[in-house]
Amino acid sequence: MDEPETITALLRAHDGGTGPGLRFEDETWTWAEVVDECAARAAFLLEHRPADGPFHVGVLLDNVPEFWFMLGACALSGATLVGVNPTRRGADLARDVRHTDCALLVTETAHLPLLDGAGDVVPPGAAFVVDREEWAAALAPHRGTGAAEVDVGVDPSHVFMLIFTSGTTGAPKAVRMSHGKLARWGSALADNFGLSPSDVCYSVMPLFHSNAMVAGYTNVLRSGATGVLRRRFSASNFLADVRRHGVTFFNYVGKPLTYILATPERPDDADNPLKFAFGNEAAPLDIDRFAQRFGCIVVDGYGSTEGGITMSRPPDAPPGCLGVPNQGTAKVLDPETGQECPPARFDEHGRFLNPDEAIGEIVNTEGPGAFEGYYNNEEANAERLRGGMYWTGDLGYRDEQGWFYFAGRNSEWLRVDGENFAAAPVENVLARHPDVVLAAVYAVPSVEVGDEVMAALHVRDGATVDMAGFAEFLAAQPDLSPKWVPRYVRIARELPSTATQKVLKRVLRREHWECTDEVWWRPDRDLRYRLLEPADREELRARFRERGREHLLGRG
Repeated sequence: MDEPETITALLRAHDGGTGPGLRFEDETWTWAEVVDECAARAAFLLEHRPADGPFHVGVLLDNVPEFWFMLGACALSGATLVGVNPTRRGADLARDVRHTDCALLVTETAHLPLLDGAGDVVPPGAAFVVDREEWAAALAPHRGTGAAEVDVGVDPSHVFMLIFTSGTTGAPKAVRMSHGKLARWGSALADNFGLSPSDVCYSVMPLFHSNAMVAGYTNVLRSGATGVLRRRFSASNFLADVRRHGVTFFNYVGKPLTYILATPERPDDADNPLKFAFGNEAAPLDIDRFAQRFGCIVVDGYGSTEGGITMSRPPDAPPGCLGVPNQGTAKVLDPETGQECPPARFDEHGRFLNPDEAIGEIVNTEGPGAFEGYYNNEEANAERLRGGMYWTGDLGYRDEQGWFYFAGRNSEWLRVDGENFAAAPVENVLARHPDVVLAAVYAVPSVEVGDEVMAALHVRDGATVDMAGFAEFLAAQPDLSPKWVPRYVRIARELPSTATQKVLKRVLRREHWECTDEVWWRPDRDLRYRLLEPADREELRARFRERGREHLLGRG
């Protein structure tokens, strides 16, 4: 197959294909049927194209076939699909839709409550619910439309998708993703893994995220493999799905490997068809454990939706490193001075000796890389591109051999389970509690990978926070995303502050849960807090030591 230039070209290459293109639960669509479904929706979109303004279509769906069909519909019709994140709520979700100038919104009944209190996010009559009879009726006149009839002929620079990420201000940013960029990335991935029509790709990461778009959609279009969708990721159903569908390729971001490894181990786990798992931000120890347990190859890399820098880790790379840049020149720079940080030094026991001087921001010093800009946010564009260089916002360091390592996120944002978000919106929710004077939210290291949410609460004098009641309060907040719920809660009568009364979060992060204040925590994912005892602190540090991540906690 020649190198594709657009998502449209990738899709149309399968017009009339008789092989299985998509599976979901007990249903299967051939490639010809997939293209036909996309074409019918493309005709519908063109019929509803706004007379003026951007042709942007918001899609608020789980990983269901309708999402795939809308992707193809946008590719054919020239619309830009806006991936709306269903972990957002109410006014925040409405802000995302309005910020990206969505003329249409496609959603499902299960997500309608997320719009409560959001008002009219799109013009009247421009919201469509795909699991209602009205949707089938609206598509009926367009059945039988051929792909060639609705292919408007976009070029590679056309923006195919806007994918939300998060920034330091708390308002998500919409990354421009052109046809050419996604087609190039997905094609390279498919070619590198040698994917073909005989492969089956298991897509459980959310389709509004770039990982799923590149490694669970575009690579499938390029290779002609079969895509298998699951509405949401399930660790307990992972192996059963792999065997049931004959899955050979699985993509992930964040902690899915950890969750799967936490399921009961069986002696026949490696008896499955899986060949490759590909993603980023997996815990280093889990990469080897997953590969051995399930008899596959795990390839973990570094990258972002923006695409300013990508890295891959070759087989001979040291454990825990990101690898080396795939293109361009990456350096670790001091964000204040712009000077390159010295390499990391370690003692004979592997203790990080100079984190204060070695850790800086990972920067592409040659320019923006594949970054195509944020939509409707020139301030954020200027912040990302400074001095002709691309600043990732990721902290890291390099060792003396030139290997890069990840050291967390910059001061005001967090990354939990592969999702970025800023602290301010979480603080605003916590500050509603009647006993909270001030809330400071910040990232602390996860035992596995990425961050955990910690909140330091300055409580009013005389107040005794009932943590069972606090958990009920959190559960009652409609705009609190599940990933925003603090793992650790520090109860304080005062917080370290500057002379101008700004909270010194760097002090809070350095102390994390090893402080003199009372700290409560959730040992697992349930919304139940218990007091963090000295024995718990010792056990946590031991777990970090076992994972080779104790340096993230400081000297203790």
